[in-house]
This record gives sequence, C-alpha cells and structure tokens, in this order.
Amino acid sequence: MKNQTRQSEFEKFRAQWQLMSLFERFEQVIAVLLSTVIAVIIIASLLQLMRVVWSLLIVDAFNPLDHKVFQTVFGMIMTLLIAMEFKHSIVRVAMRHDSIIQVKTVILIALIALARKFVILDVESDVASGKIAALAGATLALGVTYWLLRERDDRLREN
Repeated sequence: MKNQTRQSEFEKFRAQWQLMSLFERFEQVIAVLLSTVIAVIIIASLLQLMRVVWSLLIVDAFNPLDHKVFQTVFGMIMTLLIAMEFKHSIVRVAMRHDSIIQVKTVILIALIALARKFVILDVESDVASGKIAALAGATLALGVTYWLLRERDDRLREN
C-alpha cells in the first residue's frame, strides 16, 4: 500500500513537472538540492551528537544532572530539531504542498532557536539582564505573531 502511495505521488509530481514553468522547475531543483544538503548536515550532526554522548557515557561518566553537560547535550539535540524542521519546510515546497516557505514555519523555527538559546544560556556567568530581556521580548513577539497567524488560518479554514 505504501509503495502504491509513493508511486502515485511520483506520477503526480511528473504530471505537475510537465505543467511547470522554467522558473518553477528551477525552484524545485533548488529545493531538492537544499533538502539534500540539509539532510547531510543532519546526519553529520547526529553522528557528532552520538560521538559526544558516547564519549560522555564511557569516558566522563555522564551525569545528566550536571547542568553544563545537560546544556551541551540538549543544545545539540535542539540544533538537530531546528535543522529537521527547516528540512521539513523545504520538503513541503519540493513536494508542492506549499508554494513558498511559509511565514509560520520560519517563526516556529525562530521560536525553537530561541528556546535552544535559553537552554544553553549559562546564567552563572556574567549574562547581562538586558540580553535576557531582549531574548524574552523576541520570544514573546514571535509567540504572539505565531498565535495570530494560526488564528487567521483557523478562521480561513472555517469559511
């Protein structure tokens, strides 16, 4: 069943390819290339993460309660999540589900990046309160913007 779905997706893409303008084909090729590059980066990052965690487990007697280790490992994991979300948005364009990168997706990626920044932020060092306030303000602004866009999309779907 899954093979049939994949084949019908491919045939649908071939039919769409015939109808695309030269620029739309160019966009498709770029989206596929970007997706491939990001996939390679994700795999390399995952291998690096596995190497670091393995090293911490075997050599350094991994202590997940040590906040420095926690920040390092979860910072790396969140970086992978950001890359995967970014790749997912490009794949949606390549599969013709969306015509361009959606603003909501970019805002979501920015929110994840800010969450990562908060996780890896070392408050014991001299972090200026202005920097924390700026990060909090950016998070609030992006969160409100994402919420407003989602509300708008929900209303459009109802109509």
